Parts: sequence; C-alpha cells; structure tokens
Amino acid sequence: MAPTSEVDASDVPTTTTSTEKRALSRRRFAAGALGAAGLTGMAGCSSVLGNADSSETITMLLTPDTPSDVRPQYQPVHDLLEGEIDGLDLEMKVPQDYSAVRPALRSEQAEIGMDDVTLISDPDMMDLFGTAVTGGTAFYFSMMLTKPESDIDERTDLEGRSVAFADRLSTSGSIFAVYALKEAGLDVGDAPDGPPVDFDGTWSNHEDAVQKVINDDADACCTWTGNGMAYLAQDQELPEEVANQDSFVGNRGSESETLRPFWWSFPIPKQPIYARQSWDSPMKEEIRQTLIDSDRELIEEYLPEDYNEDDLPFSTLRETTMDNYEPVITRLNDLGIELG
Repeated sequence: MAPTSEVDASDVPTTTTSTEKRALSRRRFAAGALGAAGLTGMAGCSSVLGNADSSETITMLLTPDTPSDVRPQYQPVHDLLEGEIDGLDLEMKVPQDYSAVRPALRSEQAEIGMDDVTLISDPDMMDLFGTAVTGGTAFYFSMMLTKPESDIDERTDLEGRSVAFADRLSTSGSIFAVYALKEAGLDVGDAPDGPPVDFDGTWSNHEDAVQKVINDDADACCTWTGNGMAYLAQDQELPEEVANQDSFVGNRGSESETLRPFWWSFPIPKQPIYARQSWDSPMKEEIRQTLIDSDRELIEEYLPEDYNEDDLPFSTLRETTMDNYEPVITRLNDLGIELG
C-alpha cells in the first residue's frame, strides 16, 4: 500500500448560524424549486427564487461527471448558500469534462469551481476558499476495482488487460491511478494523453468506468471512493487508514452489483472550492464565509426529502493552501500532463 499522506484533516471550523436564521431559510426553500439552466457544453440547475432587481446570479461549476448523479448530490449546498445569503441566485452547472472548467472561468461564464486540476493549472487566476469536508474528514481515496471472481490481485496483474478510467484529468480516476501503475513497473506510455503500452486503457467518467467492469467491457477500473465504495460488499474489509479517514465507508453494499478492491491510494485532499480572482463582488466573501461557517447540523436542515446522507459531498470547508495539493502536482509533472 502507498505511504500515508502527511496532510492533517483536523481543526475543521464549525461556526454555527443562528437558529432563527436557519428556520427562516428553511421556510424560504419550502417554496423553492430547481430547473434547467443553459450554458453551452454544460448541464445545470438554478433557483427560481429571488427578485430580479436585487439578486446577483452566480454560476458554480461542479466536478465534471454524470450530471444526473452530481447535481442531486450538491442540492443541499445550493440550498444552503441561497438560504443563508440574501440576494444570491446560484446556478450549479456540470461541465462536460475537466478541460472545460478553466475556459468557462477565464471567459467569465462562471465564478466558482471545485476541482484541484483546474486550480493547479493556474493558481494565480483563483482565490482558494478551502477544501471540502464531509463526515469530519477532508480526504478521499483513489481505488481500483475488479470482479470478485477475477484473478487480478495487484497492479502488475493488469499487464495485458483492459482498464477503464474516469476523465483523463480526474485526480483519482486517472492521474493517481496511472501514476500508481507506473510505480508498479507497468509501461503507461503516454497515458492519460495517449495510449498506454502494457495494458489497454479507456477514459470516460467514474460511473462509466465501473459499469465497463460490470458489463465485462473491462477487466478493472479506477475511480474514487465517493463512487466506488457503493459497489463493495457491506462486510468488505478496508485498510485501516481508509476506514478511519474516508467519509464514504457507509456506502458499502448500497449497489446491487459487487466489485472487489485490489488497490487503494493514500489519502487525497478532497476537492477545493475556489473563485476566479477577476470576479469583483462582495458576494464572493459572503459565499466563502458561509461555506466555512457551515457545519453538519446546518447543512442537514437543507437536505431534500429522500436524500441519501452518505452521498453528501460537503458539510464545511477547511481553510487550506496550495501546499495541500502538492501530491497532485507531483503526479501531473511526472506523467508530463500539460494543463494549458
């Protein structure tokens, strides 16, 4: 197993908003609804609340993946921000892939993003709010999965096999995974920007990667614990640091299909939330402070009915710096991935 990261997940801020404000916010959202919002190449949702004369419309770009999976997960974050901040009209949109995020920010089609690769690609363009925290931890894990009956037990067993990855710029579903295969001695060729040598690789998104294994279109897949943990048996034994530091362990057994993990990364900092520096508005600081002041108790008041709390991607922000994302930078540089 890879060495343990030195990043510390302690000291998460937990400032609480007043009970009266929370109750008012919840009443406000009892009448709210989400609908479709258009932006070329992106799927999104926006609130129908707010006075057009007084509200400020802000666009937040979610992590690129399947929109029908991502948008419902972030619904409580959307409702929290609109409920706690007067005059905020928040649109959440899902880019087609990671390479679409920075152009949308640079062209001022969006104000806020939340993936580490875009942040790393141009840190001088962004104001870092902090790292997302869920379940008391600011970390998740990259993982490799195969079918229970497979003879794949370690990374070197993937030689000559087919491997499904997430988006080529996904930290957990591609960058950490390809680097791990290279560390194990496999010739990764030009992956993820070109074909590997010692195995066949395909790139899509997290859920499609898992489905390729289930459908026998790939021998193994690489994903993150927020997606893959649900496909583990409920009694699947976990490495100690995964059991202690991952916030998705409760998802085990929630999918009908069962896959078997054979590799885990060390803890990876969860996605950062950042804003473009060129966005000049008091709303920027209000959003940052609201996210930092949030806690589990507050965001639970914004959970929709029938929401699976194990899917919650955010409860608060931990204030961090670019140093927390050094492991990602190391792997990008080693693999020669150009982010320009």
